Amino acid sequence: MKTVCALLTAMLSFTLCCAQVKNAQTETVKIYGNCGICKTTIETAGNVKNAALVDWNEDTKMATLIYDSTKTNQNEILKRIALAGYDSDNFLVPDNMYPKLQNCNQYDRVKMTVDKMEEPKIKMDGADYSAYAMSTEVQGANQLTSVFDNYFAIKDALVQTDEATASEKSKVLLTAINTIKMDKLEMNVHAIWMEVLADLKGDTEYIANTKDVARQREHFMSLSKNIYALMKVAKYEQPVYYQFCPMANDGKGANWLSKDNIIKNPYYGSQMLGCGKTVETLK
Repeated sequence: MKTVCALLTAMLSFTLCCAQVKNAQTETVKIYGNCGICKTTIETAGNVKNAALVDWNEDTKMATLIYDSTKTNQNEILKRIALAGYDSDNFLVPDNMYPKLQNCNQYDRVKMTVDKMEEPKIKMDGADYSAYAMSTEVQGANQLTSVFDNYFAIKDALVQTDEATASEKSKVLLTAINTIKMDKLEMNVHAIWMEVLADLKGDTEYIANTKDVARQREHFMSLSKNIYALMKVAKYEQPVYYQFCPMANDGKGANWLSKDNIIKNPYYGSQMLGCGKTVETLK
């Protein structure tokens, strides 16, 4: 009786979640795994609130993907699941990640080759993305150049204590963020992008919608932290300097990124223009 109740509860929960996904597109794909723990991991990795829902059957190994086609797609969902340790027919788990699964969660892997004529079948080994790169030349770091360039434009405006320009440049940055084709990002970049995307949008929108330079600078701290995380995996076309002001954030300190090794403090502008130091160079 308890099993039946649990099943009915799960079905009701899945139905309610489906109703929250707008512009819903439904697809069925095979994902390899072998137990209830696998099911939980697969579904957790694939699910995104109000954007994507995964229901995986441990007997048939088939997963139902329901997603908002304006926010995500099958490739993005399967990439997240692969990074969690589970192969599909389109994306393979990085070779160095599969052994990290607990013994009880390790499944029989199906050998699949990379078809260089078809973009979806990509072997993700954690290091070599050459097959993926062959399908399109503008990917990964190159695609994020506009995001990085517009971040630097906001930084320059804050150095000048020009709140109006900081607001306008943030609107341009938000457009750049929204035009990123996530399914074209390399796997290591995609993983970080998914982690920071919500905060990137939130901080950028706030800076765009206020002319209060103090609040703009407050959100620029968080924006800088996430841009730094992205730039560590998606390299910029030239050296970038990660700089630190010990006085910002009520004496707790705050970082920012600059294309110039000379300190020009965006948190204080002309009041303390040279306050800070370079703590890391990203090449």
